[in-house]
Amino acid sequence: MTIRHLNIFVAVADYGSMSAAATHLYLSQPTVSQAIRELEKHYNGLLFERLGKKLYLTERGELLLPRARELVRQFEETEELILNQGQSLTLKLGSTITVGTCLTPRLIPELQKSCPDVKVSSYVSNTRAIEQKLLRSELDVGIVEGEIYSPDLHVLPIVDDRLVLAVGKEHPFYLKKVLHVQDLEQEQFAMREQGSGTRQLFEDYATRHQISFQTVWEANSPGTLLNAVLYDGVLSVMSLRLMYHEIRNDSIHVFQNENGEWNRKFKLVYHKNKFLTPAVHELERILHSYRNVEIPENAGILR
Repeated sequence: MTIRHLNIFVAVADYGSMSAAATHLYLSQPTVSQAIRELEKHYNGLLFERLGKKLYLTERGELLLPRARELVRQFEETEELILNQGQSLTLKLGSTITVGTCLTPRLIPELQKSCPDVKVSSYVSNTRAIEQKLLRSELDVGIVEGEIYSPDLHVLPIVDDRLVLAVGKEHPFYLKKVLHVQDLEQEQFAMREQGSGTRQLFEDYATRHQISFQTVWEANSPGTLLNAVLYDGVLSVMSLRLMYHEIRNDSIHVFQNENGEWNRKFKLVYHKNKFLTPAVHELERILHSYRNVEIPENAGILR
């Protein structure tokens, strides 16, 4: 049994078929099949069973998978550390779309100034995608605003953030100072995509308060949602950090939730067995300098 065997096993588990794993690893399918047979012989039992056209882990395979992931991750970190000694190291940073829009572009230059030997590879997607990539060791560390569910990931809340209700000039709410939750009933909204922490937080709020709303825009781009508010007269709930420019120009009026139900944290996330390099510790230090959020003086109240 070798690291190569384990790497192939993890790929087959992730992609659900020998052919897909072979494509991902740039290997032939017979090579992948042979490695799995050798691994099953080594462990005296089947690691996969086939149901239809897809492979599923057996109980033995389920037991092996998290340990195989960790061994592959440790091997890759050791390779990078030793082979790149004295050279640039790469930090694979994942950010959710909100964080990647309002914070990561400022974090990376600061981090590279403090750690000039580190190259940062940035990946931006929603919370669910970042969580899965961290579990598969495809990212070293993530910064997210949504909930992390895996017990294998360590979550460190650092940066304050809050959602606000964004209203454009064409909407009747624009001139109001106070709204009540019932005012949102059947209003038209521009919403983030499924898997977004922003969307999940607002949908949970709507469920608790028994209000219904219409999703007429759905996008994974904060800029698209802002434009929908500005030009199509819909409402949106998003991070206050994404719209300071529009607020200063009075093109958008925002309402903050009086009860703090929309308050949240941007969180630093990494695997609980992750070896934390100096770059990760420096990233954490830099994040603390962004921990406070600025509240506009003219913000309205949602009760």
